[in-house]
Amino acid sequence: MLLDTASLYFRAYFGVPDSVRAPDGTPVNAVRGLLDFIARLVQDHRPDDLVACWDNDWRPHWRVELIPSYKAHRVAVETETGPDAEEIPDTLSPQVPVIEDVLDALGIARVGADGYEADDIIGTLTGRATGPVDIVTGDRDLFQLVDDARGRRVLYPLKGVGTLQVTDEAWLREKYGVDGPGYVDLALLRGDPSDGLPGVPGIGEKTAAKLLDTFGDLAGIMAAVDDPRAKLTPAQRKRLDEARDYVAVAPKVVRVASDVQLPDFDPALPAEPRDPATLDELATRWGLGGALQRLLSTLQG
Repeated sequence: MLLDTASLYFRAYFGVPDSVRAPDGTPVNAVRGLLDFIARLVQDHRPDDLVACWDNDWRPHWRVELIPSYKAHRVAVETETGPDAEEIPDTLSPQVPVIEDVLDALGIARVGADGYEADDIIGTLTGRATGPVDIVTGDRDLFQLVDDARGRRVLYPLKGVGTLQVTDEAWLREKYGVDGPGYVDLALLRGDPSDGLPGVPGIGEKTAAKLLDTFGDLAGIMAAVDDPRAKLTPAQRKRLDEARDYVAVAPKVVRVASDVQLPDFDPALPAEPRDPATLDELATRWGLGGALQRLLSTLQG
């Protein structure tokens, strides 16, 4: 089981009241919410391995070089030397280091790589896996990794993590008319305002799906632009022709990396905390007793 950790702690932050606070009054709603999410996921799915995948860089420079608008609307502060600072609610930012400390003390693998997003870590680990993989994320981009033959599916939270949309190839085909790899082509044609991807003007989701059904993939669609016999409307042909520069670079931006160099780590789900003393200190300082006890009981079960 691979967790898109930031996606889940953002959901926890907005789903759990900020009246949930540590003894000193600091909000810990994202921390406690995430711990409860993990407990529920382990209880319901019993994975052998679980990895909290991390955004070491939420807006990699190599993606921005290709499409400058990529996540630009989320930048709070631009930096010259490291990742840009993301716009995050004031009461969430201080909770992220606490989440890191708690996961590390528990012994739950937390894996990131400089210059890459959690999506890329998930793509790399999914590619390496020899057995089934469940990806837990609220990010539709990861639908591209769905592969029934290899037991790879996305568990997309609809309400907390108690109600999950199990995204497999049948669901993708019914909803979008594509398989996992086809979702990359659909997404880049349609665009995604939440990621700053412009898409091809005038080509929405339904039109993109129809074009992919007719011409097979993005390469087939662009070949059709150059074929006067191909069944494209004049407007579609013009829009796609004008979008050639975008279409040439967008696949590299939208497609998750599959070859990230990762540090050594143990993905096995821990039955006991790695550092009980530190975990006790964190539980006391941040008022995490109940949430941690629920998770520890689930891990031991």
